[in-house]
Amino acid sequence: MKIFSITIMLACGIALGQTKSGAPPAAKSAAPAAKKAAAPAAGAPDLLKPNTLKAKAPEVYKVKFTTTKGDVIIQVNRVWAPLGADRFYNLVKAGFFKDAAFFRTISNFMTQFGLPARPEVAAAWDNAKLLDDRVTQSNKRGMVTFATAGRNTRTTQIFINYGDNVRLDADGFAPFGQVIEGMDVVDKFFAGYGDTPDQGRITAFGKAYLDKTFPNLDRIISAVVMPADAPAPAADAKK
Repeated sequence: MKIFSITIMLACGIALGQTKSGAPPAAKSAAPAAKKAAAPAAGAPDLLKPNTLKAKAPEVYKVKFTTTKGDVIIQVNRVWAPLGADRFYNLVKAGFFKDAAFFRTISNFMTQFGLPARPEVAAAWDNAKLLDDRVTQSNKRGMVTFATAGRNTRTTQIFINYGDNVRLDADGFAPFGQVIEGMDVVDKFFAGYGDTPDQGRITAFGKAYLDKTFPNLDRIISAVVMPADAPAPAADAKK
């Protein structure tokens, strides 16, 4: 599914289907058939079977992204957007984000990720749509939000706000978490390609396409749910 590629409803004069820099993150569907890997034991969570990843997330939890620029810690508050918080939790636990690129980074707007490195995983999640969450928080700097292509179309694409993108609130973009440590790292993600990486090709060919055509993109090396007793970041770590 094409994440925030801008196939979204009118948002502040930006029409559905546009792909200009600064347009809302949108998700488009373009996943070809792909071969499946061996499935885990029956009933076990299986990354290639979205309906097996249905765990309820803790009310508050933290996720650590180790990226090519450094570590980023996101705190998720389930009460903000329960469906989005649960989806993110399950994706992280299942290893969905390993090697996923920040494929659309636009300075002063947002950085977008959530198309997996493996095409067979992209195919499995292409139509795993979520119902919308109510927007309870604003898309301000550091807030983490699922991309959407319209009502009830969220799947796996996510963005981190660089600026105060309050205009997105009215279009149903519901933040579910916030960067509490490492926003200075997020600010360093490579933005030279803008909207150029093609989401359909990322979906079809995964990491191989990006490594060959857009080698400077930053990516997530690993993503883990932090232990519940992990120490809070220093007060001056949030930037």
